[in-house]
Amino acid sequence: MERKLRQGGCLCGAVRFTATGDAGHVNLCHCRMCRKAGGAPVVAWATFPSAQVAFSTPPRWHKSSEAAERAFCPTCGSALAWREFANQGEIDLTVGTFDDADDLKPADHLWMDASIRWLKIDDHLPRYHTTRKGALVKG
Repeated sequence: MERKLRQGGCLCGAVRFTATGDAGHVNLCHCRMCRKAGGAPVVAWATFPSAQVAFSTPPRWHKSSEAAERAFCPTCGSALAWREFANQGEIDLTVGTFDDADDLKPADHLWMDASIRWLKIDDHLPRYHTTRKGALVKG
């Protein structure tokens, strides 16, 4: 069986990436850091094994907290990736930067406690107060 090859990149095209295979998980994150980094009320992420992701040009990495770092294009500033220091085996890529993201459907909402109050969500996906390891708000 042939493994799916997905491509994506930043707004200006300076940084391109390839992700091989299927995403292990896709979620919608409402945390304040993701909202600020993405400039959006919610950011969609697709998780892949790090070994299955390659960048054509290295993005710039920024330590965004004690637990994680974020990658962005040094030219246009597009948010591209997130990874935990404690789990270098996985990398999350912003769904909006894939060339074709139609089948990268979210499975849940994370960090609902930090969500913007005016944002009304009309789906039936599980919602977590913080992470999937925490308590469900609605599921």
